[in-house]
Order: sequence, then structure tokens, then C-alpha cells
Amino acid sequence: MKKNRILPYLSATVYAGIFGLSFMFTKIGLIHFTTMELIAFRFLLAAMVLELLKALKLIKVSFKGKNFKLVIMTAIFEPILYFLFEVEGVRLSTTSESGLMISLIPIFTAIFAFIILREKLRFKQILFIILSVCGVIIINVFKDKVELSGNFRGLMFLLLAVVSATFYNLSSKRSSREFTPIEITYGMMWLSAIVFNTILLTSKIFNGDLKGYFTPLSNTQAMLPLLYLGILSSVVAFFCVNYTISRIPVSQSAIFANLITIVAIIAGVFILKEPFGIIDALGALMILVGVWGTVYFGEKDYS
Repeated sequence: MKKNRILPYLSATVYAGIFGLSFMFTKIGLIHFTTMELIAFRFLLAAMVLELLKALKLIKVSFKGKNFKLVIMTAIFEPILYFLFEVEGVRLSTTSESGLMISLIPIFTAIFAFIILREKLRFKQILFIILSVCGVIIINVFKDKVELSGNFRGLMFLLLAVVSATFYNLSSKRSSREFTPIEITYGMMWLSAIVFNTILLTSKIFNGDLKGYFTPLSNTQAMLPLLYLGILSSVVAFFCVNYTISRIPVSQSAIFANLITIVAIIAGVFILKEPFGIIDALGALMILVGVWGTVYFGEKDYS
């Protein structure tokens, strides 16, 4: 029993770690791919890996007699809509604006989980969620010196990304009543691969460059970031997200996303040799305490 209660939090920590390092691999990948190429090939690789695992009978996937619309809805919210909105929002906004907006996902998730799923949330948990979000905000604000673009469209796209991520959490929770985490992940990866590769192929045809569809894949240096993003950051991380959501309230699972900021900072300091200051340490501490408090007082409901 105790093991079953620990596994979701371990799974959440794993996906936060993987997503935290994904920023670094995305930067490397964008040297060799366009944004849409990287997204399209990432999910195509993820779908093919899952298909191979299914063929080898290492995973079991069955949609027979189940409401597949739930998985479609989950995939539409994230990765499909979330990635499209986030990419456009980041393009039109500053890094600090992007970080600030995305940090609101746990708060939006907690609010809508209460309204739609009727999940109970203690007042102390709300305070710790806010504390964790404030930690992310402090890091982003001081890191980028609060640069404001004033681009309304950019902020709207980022807000839509936040809403998409929120409803992904809710949809994944609803889907978990009929589907296993691996079935949800399998459906998400294939639907995302189809949508993003259709967009990429359409753009290639429109630009008269259909032959160039596979050209980026001929670069061996591009394979490392693609393998990381396609296998670890898509298959493994999204499976962990779906597993976590299926086992604990989404208001608790969503807060672990803030740990991604800490992992990204650690990677930046030790791998990219980026500076680490008092503000980073303070923000990281606030995030950790916020995550701990949200989980600790949530667990009391199960005691």
C-alpha cells in the first residue's frame, strides 16, 4: 500500500527531471532542425518506438470497447494544441513572459480540478501551490530582468497554452478511468505524430521542397537530441505524467511541473556553465517547499 502511494510521486519526479533536461536538448536540436521538423520527428519517433514495443508484446494496448474519443481529446489538448500555442507564444513574447505564463499551469489546474472534477483542496495546499509558483516567477523575473514585449497576441497564445495544459491534465484524469497510462500515451504519440507531420509535409509541399522532408535526418549530430526528445521526453516522460495523473489528484500532480525549472537550472549550471545566484537558490527553495507542502497536506486526506 505504501509502495503504491510512493510510486506516483517518484514517477512525477522522473518526468520533471526528463522535461527539465529537454530544454537543453531542444536548443541543440534546433541547430539542425526547424521548430516544426523537431516537433514532427520527435513524435514520429515516439510513435514508432511504442509501435515496436507493442509488436514485441512488451506493452499491451487495446482500445476495443472503450471510448477512444477521450484519448483523442487528451492528445488534442497536449501535445497538439499546447505545442502549437506555446511555440507561437514564445516566438512573439520574451523569455520572461513565457516563463511567467507557463508557471500558472498548476494554479489553473487546481482551480479547474475543483470546479470540474470536484477535487478537494485544503487551504494550506493552496498556499503551498502559490508559494511554488512564486518561486518559478521569481527565477524567471530576475533571470530575464522582466523584459516585456507588450505583444498582446503573444500573451494570448501563451494563455491558450496554459489552458491547453490545464485541460490535458483533466482529460488525462478522465481517460485513466477507461485506459491504462500506456494506452493513453500510445494514442497521444500517434495522434501527435500524424498531426505534426501532416503540417510539416503540407509546408514542404507548399514550398516545393517535398524532397527535403527527410534531409535533416541525414545529419548524425542531430540524432542525439532527437533520440532524447523522442524516446525519453515523449514516451517515458508522458507515460510518467499519465501514470501520475491516474494515481493522485491532478492538483497535486500538476505542481511537480515546477520542479522542471529546478532541473533546467541545474543543467544550465553544471553542463552549460550558466551562473547560479542567490535568487536562483531562493526560487528553487520556494519551489521545493511548495511541492512538499502540496503533497504532504494532500496525503493527509488518505491517512
